[in-house]
Amino acid sequence: MTRLIIQIPCLNEAETIAQTIADLPQTIDGVDQIDILIIDDGSTDETVAVAKAAGATHVISNGVNRGLAQSFARGIDASLRLGADIIVNTDGDNQYNGTDVAALVKPILENRADIVVGDRQTEAIAHFSPVKKHLQRVGSQFVSNLANAEIADAVSGFRAISREAALGLTVRSSFSYTTETLIQAGRRRMRIASVPVRTNKVERPSRLFRSIPHFLVRTGRTMLRAYAMFEPLRIFAGLGIVLMLAGAIPVVRFLIHYLSGDGAGMIQSLIIGGVLMLMGAISSMFALVADLVAYNRQLLELTLERVRKIEYAIDADKSTARRRFPAQKIRDELSALKSRVGG
Repeated sequence: MTRLIIQIPCLNEAETIAQTIADLPQTIDGVDQIDILIIDDGSTDETVAVAKAAGATHVISNGVNRGLAQSFARGIDASLRLGADIIVNTDGDNQYNGTDVAALVKPILENRADIVVGDRQTEAIAHFSPVKKHLQRVGSQFVSNLANAEIADAVSGFRAISREAALGLTVRSSFSYTTETLIQAGRRRMRIASVPVRTNKVERPSRLFRSIPHFLVRTGRTMLRAYAMFEPLRIFAGLGIVLMLAGAIPVVRFLIHYLSGDGAGMIQSLIIGGVLMLMGAISSMFALVADLVAYNRQLLELTLERVRKIEYAIDADKSTARRRFPAQKIRDELSALKSRVGG
């Protein structure tokens, strides 16, 4: 039995959540059960009530606003505990066409991908500015290089994740999960695919970032951190080599003047060069230490993944048992059995 859970992180989406849920498919070939999970990120309007009335199967609440990344992570955790075989993430603002969920999960059902990202085809979206289209294209290519995978729309939140892939992902960012999880997945040799999806125009401004520069700074920091966790040796060793090469230039300049008998006035070049080369050597030593730490972290992540598998399997079994044998039904059966035994 294949179970699909569509999770929707929400923050004050009372006006759009009903339509978002209504557009989601009720049946998909190859999927036996479809559930809808709402992650309420501290909404102050009627988002939860509207979502339940529209057919949401499960609702979890953050209590306070924790941000998109942590809401996504809580949804993944809850979906795994509920026994999801495939998890689809979409937005509560009805940005994505819900009928394309079937296209998202198809590569996973056919065992061709572990993660499928919905490609919004931003070049064809009329209300996207030229600057936004260019940044999306450049950013997606940059993430593709970091992840060693071809990703058409790296910041798209419309994506499907297999159970095995979800068990191996850890969201550390407090800003956005989109680029971080893709870099993790690519570095862990997961299969990432893209499928074209349709979008709806969203009138309200983004709640994730204040401006494009703000988005670029926070996303860049998230990507650098995610990449550094897997390739610290390359980053710190590269920095060390650059510093040592930069330091070698003034040192060579000093030596040339010194050998020609004019080195007395060039002592500052020797000092600057020596400092840069020392910094390069320190960075190279950091590279070795960071690489050992990264290796140890990978071992811990493998252990965590195995623990998750056991924990979520137990929770899923309990959830299935509760659905098949509700507490009241069990009590009634026990009462009837006692009556028969007593009679």
